Amino acid sequence: MTTAKLNAAPRPLSKQRLRLWLRLLRAARGIEGELRERLRKEYAITMPQFDVMAALARKQGGMNMTELSRMLMVSNGNVTGIIDRLAAEKLVLRQAPATDRRSFIVRLTPKGASQFAVVARAHEGWVDELLADFDAAEADHLIEMLGGLASSSRGETQS
Repeated sequence: MTTAKLNAAPRPLSKQRLRLWLRLLRAARGIEGELRERLRKEYAITMPQFDVMAALARKQGGMNMTELSRMLMVSNGNVTGIIDRLAAEKLVLRQAPATDRRSFIVRLTPKGASQFAVVARAHEGWVDELLADFDAAEADHLIEMLGGLASSSRGETQS
């Protein structure tokens, strides 16, 4: 990109899109912050712990650390620390598969599955409460629009 293009005055639409980006970011951070606080206060768990438990709840057979890291888009080291804390609370179990003794499959324990079910219901209720200003049609429309935004940000085309 040339210096002239970099120094050119932003178009009005680009300013509007910048405002949109800032609003999306502020809204997402605000909602996430509120959810983090409620998880901590009500259930003494962190958002990353909740995310790991949610991922494991979706995959009954468990996951290895690399799969979990990819799904959560965090480093293996980050996931290891979270798993260590959840294992200390007896919420997850690490098992070495017979085919590869170097890796571990991580699963929710019965206690972890039970606790996650309770927390997930509360989480769903909190999200419902925080987004109560949207009726069903507005929520569907926003989901569709943001889905398109997510696709275009990854370079995918809409069909």
